[in-house]
Amino acid sequence: MDIFGSFALILALITAGYAFIAGIVGIKTRNPLAIKSARRASLVMLPLLTLTAGCLIYGFFTNNFSMAYVAEHSSVHLPLLYKFAALWSGQEGSLLFWSWLLSMWTFAVLFTNRRKHPELMPYVGVVMAGVEFFFLLLNNFAANPFSILGVTSATGAVTIVSQSNGHGLNPLLQYPEMVIHPPMLYLGYTGMTVPFAFAMGALLAHYPGEKWIHLTRRWMMAAWLFLTCGILLGMHWAYAVLGWGGYWAWDPVENASLMPWLTGTAFLHSVMMQEKRGMMRVWNIWLVFAGFLLSILGTFLTRSGVVSSVHAFAQSSIGGWFLGFLAILITFCIWAYWQNRDYLKSDNQLDSVVSRESSFLFNNLVLLAAAFAVLWGTLFPVLSEAVQGSKISVGPPFFNRVNVPIALFLLFLTGVGPLLAWRKTSMESLRRNFAWPMMGGLVAGGVAFAYGFREFYALVCLILAVFVALTVGSEFFRGARVIQTHSGLNFFQSVGRLTMRNTRRYGGYIVHLGIVLIFVGIAGQAFNVKRRVDLAPGSQMTIGPYTLYCQNFDQQNGPNYTAEEATLEVFQNGRPTMMLFPERRYFPASGVIETMVSIHSSLARDLYVVYSGPDPQNNKPVIHAYLNPLVKWIWLGGIVVLLGTLLALLPSSSGPSPGKPQPAGAGSAAEAVPDEDILERTR
Repeated sequence: MDIFGSFALILALITAGYAFIAGIVGIKTRNPLAIKSARRASLVMLPLLTLTAGCLIYGFFTNNFSMAYVAEHSSVHLPLLYKFAALWSGQEGSLLFWSWLLSMWTFAVLFTNRRKHPELMPYVGVVMAGVEFFFLLLNNFAANPFSILGVTSATGAVTIVSQSNGHGLNPLLQYPEMVIHPPMLYLGYTGMTVPFAFAMGALLAHYPGEKWIHLTRRWMMAAWLFLTCGILLGMHWAYAVLGWGGYWAWDPVENASLMPWLTGTAFLHSVMMQEKRGMMRVWNIWLVFAGFLLSILGTFLTRSGVVSSVHAFAQSSIGGWFLGFLAILITFCIWAYWQNRDYLKSDNQLDSVVSRESSFLFNNLVLLAAAFAVLWGTLFPVLSEAVQGSKISVGPPFFNRVNVPIALFLLFLTGVGPLLAWRKTSMESLRRNFAWPMMGGLVAGGVAFAYGFREFYALVCLILAVFVALTVGSEFFRGARVIQTHSGLNFFQSVGRLTMRNTRRYGGYIVHLGIVLIFVGIAGQAFNVKRRVDLAPGSQMTIGPYTLYCQNFDQQNGPNYTAEEATLEVFQNGRPTMMLFPERRYFPASGVIETMVSIHSSLARDLYVVYSGPDPQNNKPVIHAYLNPLVKWIWLGGIVVLLGTLLALLPSSSGPSPGKPQPAGAGSAAEAVPDEDILERTR
């Protein structure tokens, strides 16, 4: 199968090159046959790369250890689930996986728009084919996943050899979430190519009106959804597997995923100004460009070896390819903007500082400030080594000191935005809309302070979280009351009608509620407690309201590992509550030892326990215990964010929602109101 895979990979490269060149020729000559041929070539890349990936996966499932990539990342005893995940566990396979996912995006974009936007789509196809061509160049010439293990004899003949068992998958990746996390993250990264292609196509084609921005927004939202899911799954994996008691360490590869997420978030807010007022066209074009460029930069950081990270691949010469590609992309973006800058003039200007437009502008500035701070802190060790010859590390204290105030200001703007009207907001409206949400936040802060909350940032976060939750709740309440008045529906039916009449807006509000929950969970980090104790069988330790009694240590055998498991009985306030079983695993194929965390989670706190093996000085078993308040709110908030985004992607309904029969004479009113303009007038 390695021969078929190699052949399909070469054919995919030729097809991508043809789609790129034929598309350019078709655009220049306005030849419809060349344009159609280029589109069909782009569509063919998906089955070709599906065949290529299938051949590599087949090598894993058949234990074909004559293939270097299979021998390096799999073993005879590796569970079947992880044989599939081994596809993206190394440099070569992950690049193939990237190309495969990008071909899926390309197929989806070109197929769904095959009879639409004939002036725009040829440019979109050319841009996506060009990006695909670059990654296929890497797969064919710099990181081929179908290389064969062999030895050369004295006569120059090459004999294929095969390892007996394989080295095995990295133990850190042998966790169910790692079967989902990388695909979600890669779908987000590759998905950023789609809005980039639409933005670049609209710029080069001088596509009239704001239609392209509607298309770009939906594809950006889809990519943002996958990127969000990937980041959250990565946080949960770090929390549940790495065993250091946290979920975000400002690791360079974590930062690499956060930066395009921040610019994508900024675009999804500022795009409303272009749709509503014809403003911020230049800003939006560059936000799309930045999101895509930061995705490529993140891929470079992961694969070049220039940064040290538990997530990154080993030192590799492939970084030069990415630097060259980034240089070409940045040059092309600057050239395309400069040549077509007149096309991006705004139709309107900012009317007032106290307006929804200004809140979006400030929101964008804050998000970009956060992205720049993360970018600077991530690249500073690399830049310092290049300039001074020594690498100066930038750790979590720098990122927290800079980004925590930025994040709190962003949370404040999240609550302010819905309360402001377009163009200009009157002082009376400000007093009416701000009074009780702000009062509610201050009351919550006062209660927390009375109960002993003294951490400044955590207290501010609580006040702002309540403020934002109340502003979002007021938006649903005010809109539902308007519908209730005109339709005769009960309040809960009115909320449903309101939400489905404008899924984008109210889905966005649900996303904001999810962000509030995440902020509350992060604020709990200020009250973390940790203890390290030598805990032999029969002894116990106390942390917070919990007492951990060590019963014994047992040997366990897994499918491809052996483990030493601690059995801990947990008492809460003197009463037996649960059993925890932290493990320390040894993987013979790779010779690696890893820990498996045991966690008891509730809305109030997590009891997080790690068995790290015997103390080298006294040979007693060492238990690390952490009490982490409110962590579960982060995962619940993430689910709410994802559900809100899915809702925002649904088309809005135009008629009355199904439910109880409408009162006589109420049908026409229910059909007519409320829309966004009527709701705006309630401000």
